[in-house]
Amino acid sequence: MKRFLVIAMRRPDFDVSVVAPHQAFLDDLRARGLLDMTGGFADGTGGAYLLSGIATLDEAQAIVAADPLALQNTSDLVVHEWNTR
Repeated sequence: MKRFLVIAMRRPDFDVSVVAPHQAFLDDLRARGLLDMTGGFADGTGGAYLLSGIATLDEAQAIVAADPLALQNTSDLVVHEWNTR
């Protein structure tokens, strides 16, 4: 099974009003069976989430492009195909 690690790093002008829409986005992914886990970094600089059930990196990137963090340009999001065991 392919998994994709999404790393989200907050930009200096991060707007906390995007947190609730981002969490709703993650809840939707979880309900669709596409989200394995999520969490914020202890230092408050961002967080990460793990997507699964997705066939390609392009598909994962398209999903991440719909994340409110990306749509509102408050964080830099990077997607990596992650080989887990």
